[in-house]
Amino acid sequence: MCLRRLITEGFRYCGVKKIPAQIFLKSVGTWSSKGSVPHNKVDLLVLSLVQASRCLHTSSQSLAPVPPLPEKPGKVRHGLIPEEFFQLLYPKTGVTGPYMLGTGLAIYMLSKEIYIINSSTLVALTVGSFFIYGVKKFGPSIAEFADKLNEEKVAKVQEVKDLAVTGLAQAIDSEKKEQWRVEGRSLLFDAKRNNVAALLETNHRERLHMVTNEVKKRLDYQIALQNLHRQMEQEHMVNWVEKSVISSITPQQEKESIAKCITDLKALTRNTQAKATA
Repeated sequence: MCLRRLITEGFRYCGVKKIPAQIFLKSVGTWSSKGSVPHNKVDLLVLSLVQASRCLHTSSQSLAPVPPLPEKPGKVRHGLIPEEFFQLLYPKTGVTGPYMLGTGLAIYMLSKEIYIINSSTLVALTVGSFFIYGVKKFGPSIAEFADKLNEEKVAKVQEVKDLAVTGLAQAIDSEKKEQWRVEGRSLLFDAKRNNVAALLETNHRERLHMVTNEVKKRLDYQIALQNLHRQMEQEHMVNWVEKSVISSITPQQEKESIAKCITDLKALTRNTQAKATA
């Protein structure tokens, strides 16, 4: 709708009050299908409006990288004519071909009065002479000054670029260090896991040792208690037997026992003396 409105307004501007839709569709369909070239004014106007309504930045060429601008201009001859013009005519006309072409063209224009020499020509020659003199006289100094300004600008831009490159290089080094630290983090985590496992194993063994010592102490206590009971029972039995024996001995038996002991001692003494004299 917007395209048709734009085309309608264009026709109104050109003096055409109304364009039938069939003519418009027929014209556009014919160009798009057959690729023919429009001949009348209406077709040319419609084609120009269609081309103007299209977007200029949707083609694939607009996305292509732009080549860098040359740092130095191309070579010229006589301060005006490009060197490519002479190189183009050199294979066919030789060295003097461009000069003969220019001379012949000037003579033809003067002879046919295409260009007529008048006061404006003299003014142009005078201004051109002053311009050439100024370029030859002051051109090198101005060019040197401009080159110096350009070099200063380039140096500042290069300094900014170097700072940016240095900052980016430092950022890259920092990123590499962080990546190296991240890679070593797994080893650190493994070491921490091993340390935690060793601490848990040590704690487990300490608790086992503590339990063993406590159980041993309780067992030693039970053994000592049993030994104490046995010792007390033995002492009680010995005391009871001793008391029973002592209580069972009568005074007569005690006297007989003492007399027998004395007799045994005397017999032992005689035997000892007899052995000594023998």
